[in-house]
Amino acid sequence: MSPLPQTILQMSGAALHPAPLDRAALVLIDHQREYVDGALPLSGMAAAMDAAAGLLALARQHGVPVFHVLHHGKPGGAAFDPTGPGVAVIDALAPLPEEVTVIKSLPNSFAGTDLNAHLKRTGRPELIIAGFMTHGCVSATARAAIDLSYRVTVVAAACATRDLPHADGGGVLSAADLHRATLAALADRVAVVVPDAGVWK
Repeated sequence: MSPLPQTILQMSGAALHPAPLDRAALVLIDHQREYVDGALPLSGMAAAMDAAAGLLALARQHGVPVFHVLHHGKPGGAAFDPTGPGVAVIDALAPLPEEVTVIKSLPNSFAGTDLNAHLKRTGRPELIIAGFMTHGCVSATARAAIDLSYRVTVVAAACATRDLPHADGGGVLSAADLHRATLAALADRVAVVVPDAGVWK
């Protein structure tokens, strides 16, 4: 029998525990109406919103700094028009006045924003990342974060994505399969992937 495959993180002996709450900041990505009832509704979004709300409540309870990253596209664009309703934050995930909100225009939350400067001021070396979409802005942000020397934890249940056409034209890749594949790819080298906020309770 062939041995079970290992991730690069496992092979290298990297720490695989979730980010300790007293060393981490929470980055919540693109928790906006566009993904609920706008141009890009996501699969399993109701459950993902509930999981994200639980994660947000946990962070606030434990004094974890919270950063809200919101996407703004081009005015008049098909999605995330900054003058339209799709950019509005989901009510259950709305920022508190003391929490930082960053506006981005690219999948990587650090690109063209001051997110890294805000994070550095916390003095916390680890990030807990959740949001939408798993294969897009969550993945891009997690990958950029390790380039900036953060240790990353991604919360699977608090992320979601959508069905996509196969690149070779051969049918549809389901949101569930895309979500799992993206998380597996991140867990190989980029992040510790945990199922939900229950790992901190």
